[in-house]
Amino acid sequence: MRKLGRTTAQRKAMLRGMVTLLLECGKIETTYTRAQEVAAKADEMITLGKKGGLANYRAALEYITKEDVAKKVFSTIAPQYAEVEGGYTQILKMGPRRGDGAETAIVRLVAVAATEETSEN
Repeated sequence: MRKLGRTTAQRKAMLRGMVTLLLECGKIETTYTRAQEVAAKADEMITLGKKGGLANYRAALEYITKEDVAKKVFSTIAPQYAEVEGGYTQILKMGPRRGDGAETAIVRLVAVAATEETSEN
């Protein structure tokens, strides 16, 4: 776990919000180091959704800040990745940010059709 220049409480709150936004919208733009942390946590939430069950749903609700997003993970997102073993997110580097030169990246959920094509080859 990277510290990302924040206290523990601030870091956890920021990552929870970013993971929720990623699962809600399907893609977000942030710095590269934050993108790596967000992608890892989003993969964990999708894995909980794939396992199903009440205990896993409650565990996801502890991390995801919106209940409708948690429902979306369990009802829509996780079933799409039923045949896939991990790698639900993709990080694309975008180059340096204009203001401070920080490396930016886009984190997005991997398209299911593209995942199925690569697993067949």
